Amino acid sequence: MTGIVIVKGQGTTSETLSCIAVTTGAKCLSASHIPRCKGLVLHDCHAEILAMRAFNYWLLTECNGLLSVERHSAKSHYKFNSESPEIPFSPFIRRRQAEQDDDTSKSSTEWPPFEFHPDIKIYMYCTCAPCGDASMELCMASQEDATPWEVLRQPISSSESQELGPSDADKLLDGRAHFSLLGVVRRKPARTDAESTRSKSCSDKLALRQVSSLLSCETSRLVAPTENSYIAGLVLPEDEISQVGFDRCFGAQGRMQPLVGRSWPVATRTDGSAAGYQFRPFEVLPVPSEEITTLWPFFKPKTIINPTMSSEEENGNSTPVVSPKKCKPGNVSAVWTLAPTYQHLSPAIMDTGSKNLPHLARSQTGLYETVINGVKQGNRASSPGKRGASALSRAKLWSLFEDIDLTHFHHIDRDGTSVTESPGALKSGEVHAGTGQRNESGIVIYQDLKQAIDSKDPLHIRIQAIKDAKQVLKGWAPNSGDESWGLDVLVDQKKRKRDIPKAAA
Repeated sequence: MTGIVIVKGQGTTSETLSCIAVTTGAKCLSASHIPRCKGLVLHDCHAEILAMRAFNYWLLTECNGLLSVERHSAKSHYKFNSESPEIPFSPFIRRRQAEQDDDTSKSSTEWPPFEFHPDIKIYMYCTCAPCGDASMELCMASQEDATPWEVLRQPISSSESQELGPSDADKLLDGRAHFSLLGVVRRKPARTDAESTRSKSCSDKLALRQVSSLLSCETSRLVAPTENSYIAGLVLPEDEISQVGFDRCFGAQGRMQPLVGRSWPVATRTDGSAAGYQFRPFEVLPVPSEEITTLWPFFKPKTIINPTMSSEEENGNSTPVVSPKKCKPGNVSAVWTLAPTYQHLSPAIMDTGSKNLPHLARSQTGLYETVINGVKQGNRASSPGKRGASALSRAKLWSLFEDIDLTHFHHIDRDGTSVTESPGALKSGEVHAGTGQRNESGIVIYQDLKQAIDSKDPLHIRIQAIKDAKQVLKGWAPNSGDESWGLDVLVDQKKRKRDIPKAAA
């Protein structure tokens, strides 16, 4: 299980904690299945990855709700002041006063309209160590024989070999294989006889997030990558932490060392903060085992390696040690997110399939789903359609991003006054307020959405930062094949066929 919590005003008398997302899961798709997904099937259902996707889903709804309440405001001109009850206010994000706070001489980037409040910190809690490099020592310690497993490699197609290059194809290490090779990019762990996957381990994806922040392709067009858009701390049970492994995987003195001090065009602000991408390693925070036992009765039983039996034990004069019941990872994932601050004014439809949303520990629900094999429970991964696609799928997140209406976007001038821009203020094809949206959209397929429009597009800098980080994380091979589709995949084909005769008549 993984949870993401936002702490506001940490260390102050007004400190508050808000649980943003809770997810479970331990499965991912094989490489051969990826081209058939068409944006409707989740590739990676490990809890950590689902939690980051759920966080970005929530952030899109938070931006959407805040913009909605602005449009419904009775006043066309007002000061953006969180102290006034009449002013739309989110406890998590705020509008950026770019012209006032940014030193434009140092950056020509048109940063997005929102940013996190400066007193926000984001923490991620995991019940288990992330798979991959950070947990290799733990994996070795849990084996009776720590000899690296022999791996029966699946054949790699000629197209994959051409894409990776002759040397890279053999560097796609399996999740638990080759214990002697540390500090390298790995696949998700799986049975040795299972079809190979191209999904990178949670350790590698979390390491990359130390550069790219928690923001996704969609949210990075709406929210600026400030320091508090990164994970501040990774919280785990103390016996799930190998300090050596975590330092090597995530630390400034480990494999990420070449990125220390690196930054990608940063807009320095008068208050000393900065908007831009940097290598920001998170803290690793342990939770005592006795506290875990008390608070989390559903934890995975630990494997006990029995020591060599004494002569007394061999003669049957002592009570035999009973090993814990062996557990297997399930294929069911659960997803929960917090409701946005202004949910009732948001035009986005909460795709839950239920009219009444439950509460989780007195927190209002924005989304809850049960996912099996990458699609919502009750649907087939081979043909999920709009109904079966998870709200966290590529297609649904893109659709949610497109639903965010920026046609009457409020621009903040130097004195903090909101001025409404008309839709005609932009020329055809021009980027709107740094979001990357166009009046006449040039985005046709998902691959277009992931591309920067020009050098001023904040996505351009994000792409460069990720590219540089992947060069440090040697052996990173793309999990490609699910980019050449458009939002028409969310159109109900059966309904479309029924409507064609009516239209013809």
